[in-house]
This record gives sequence, C-alpha cells and structure tokens, in this order.
Amino acid sequence: MSTSTDTGTDPGPETTTSRYDDLRRIETEVGTLIRRVKRVMGERAREVHPDLHPITYFILTHLAVHGPLRGADLSDAFGMDKGGVSRQVQTLVDLGLVERQPDAEDRRAILLDATELGRERLRTVARSRSDRFDQRLAHWSDAELATFSRQLASYNAALSDD
Repeated sequence: MSTSTDTGTDPGPETTTSRYDDLRRIETEVGTLIRRVKRVMGERAREVHPDLHPITYFILTHLAVHGPLRGADLSDAFGMDKGGVSRQVQTLVDLGLVERQPDAEDRRAILLDATELGRERLRTVARSRSDRFDQRLAHWSDAELATFSRQLASYNAALSDD
C-alpha cells in the first residue's frame, strides 16, 4: 500500500503502514513506561517507609505540596471515597508522616498536612531519584533532552482528555 499521489510521483519507500507501525510502537513504549512508573512508585513509597503503599505515598506527596487540606479535598484530588482516604491518612498519621490540626476558620473541621519528618523523607527520596535519573540520562545531549521534553509535553497535551 503506497502513499504515492495521483501525480504519478513516488514519495519513496514509506508506506501507509509506517504511521500505523509508529503509533503501535508508541503505545507499546508507553505501556512499558507505565509499568516502570508503577514499579518505581512502589520503590519510592518503600524508601519513605517500608510499609507504605504507593497510593499512600501519593497522598503524602500531595499534602506536602498542597497542604494543609481537608480529607474531602484529598478525596476529590484522588477520586477516592472518604473512607479510603481516611484509612490511608491514618496510616500516614501512625507513621508520623502526617498530622491533623484544627482548621482555624472552622474549628469543627480538621486539616491534614505532612509533618517535618514526612517532608524530610520526601526530600531524601527526591534527591535520590533525581541523582539516579541524571545518571541514567547522562549520555543524552542537552539538545536531545530538550527535544524529548518538548515532544513528551506535546504528547501529554494531545492526550490530556484520556
């Protein structure tokens, strides 16, 4: 199946299957990336604490960046029911990584925030992760990094509704 036009010119060896093959390869590579990210998230969670589940790690990182927050805010952010969030938060509180505090604007409400211990453990994991990432891509040129960064952002923007 050639991509030649009705002008009689042959565009070369490319075929219409080339685009199809490239799209399938992207799907395959993204699948590999997703599996790797899941594995790495588990590793990062265990670096913070050996008993930490990846979703609990995400909740901790969210609180460290956006806290203090109410439990309902976490439920909305993660698309989880309040009971599920409450169990994850309790684990973080028990480990000393998150604290509860009264809301100054509404004393009946409780706010959740990462403790200094939680923030320090996240900083340690971030430094370690950044060092490993930099080492793994050390052979990439600045131009290759910039190109990949732009293409990945473009890819994510194109699929942002998925």
